[in-house]
Amino acid sequence: MTAAAGDIEKAAGVLRDGGLVAFPTETVYGLGADASDPAAVARIFQAKGRPPTHPLIVHVAGAEYLDGWVEKVPEPARLLAEQFWPGPLTLVLRRGPRVSSAATGGLETVGVRVPGHPVALALLAAFGGGAAAPSANRFGSVSPTTADHVRAELGDAVDFVLDGGPCQVGVESTIVDATGDTLSILRPGGVPREDLEAVLGGSLEVPSASPIRVPGQHPSHYAPRARVVLVEPDRVAAEAQRAHGLGHRVGVFLPPSQDSVLGEGCAVVSVPASMAEYARGLYGYLRELDRQGCDLIVASLPEETGLGLAIANRLRRAAGPRR
Repeated sequence: MTAAAGDIEKAAGVLRDGGLVAFPTETVYGLGADASDPAAVARIFQAKGRPPTHPLIVHVAGAEYLDGWVEKVPEPARLLAEQFWPGPLTLVLRRGPRVSSAATGGLETVGVRVPGHPVALALLAAFGGGAAAPSANRFGSVSPTTADHVRAELGDAVDFVLDGGPCQVGVESTIVDATGDTLSILRPGGVPREDLEAVLGGSLEVPSASPIRVPGQHPSHYAPRARVVLVEPDRVAAEAQRAHGLGHRVGVFLPPSQDSVLGEGCAVVSVPASMAEYARGLYGYLRELDRQGCDLIVASLPEETGLGLAIANRLRRAAGPRR
């Protein structure tokens, strides 16, 4: 689906006027504002209920538009940008003078990316600047992958919702720290670690903690209203039945290897064998189980290779301690 040219120009005008625009990317819908305008960026934090120390990612229409947003692009980062932009890769670099400190959470670094969605690219080109854009949802909750998700959660806190259809990747971008001599993955995402390593010709660490703050690091994130419980794959059905016996309205992520028949009172999502399909549907599954009134979701982690690493990261955060 592509948005009408008039809608794209209207959305660009909203950004130029300091407003908030929800727009599609290949990963999730973003809540965008002019990254150079502190007042506009402040509205993002207000709409989401997001702590102001949590930095935002700046989206631009192409690598050629990075001037002023970052100081420089080191060679390893340039290699990754050439290979994966437009696409679900965010590079953390030293910030340039154009980006508002409000967008970086006061840090001297900034995450930048070129989204791989034609509507997002058309919007950014029409706007002519950089859009600071976290996911278009309340802070810590399930990310939106359709325009209807945005409308249902943020309502009139958004000045304009640009509908570009369902997101095709479904989990947020991979964030790579490219500020030093050694690159590392700060958030697994839509570009698998193995693909990055193939381009760089070496291994990339995924540290459990980093001095650089980036989106998605809060202990509880991507979380539905229902509590998420993680168990081993062969224990999913038994745990779901036990929880149902205790009076819970249970949602179940049934792994591909399981063919258990669960009783009434359990809402079942049959997890796809394809990790790309699983990633694309993950947030929709969580939202659907919330819609069905589940108060507890039982799931297991996939094998942490390819996109399975990003899915496992999201499920761990969804199961994390609630604020």
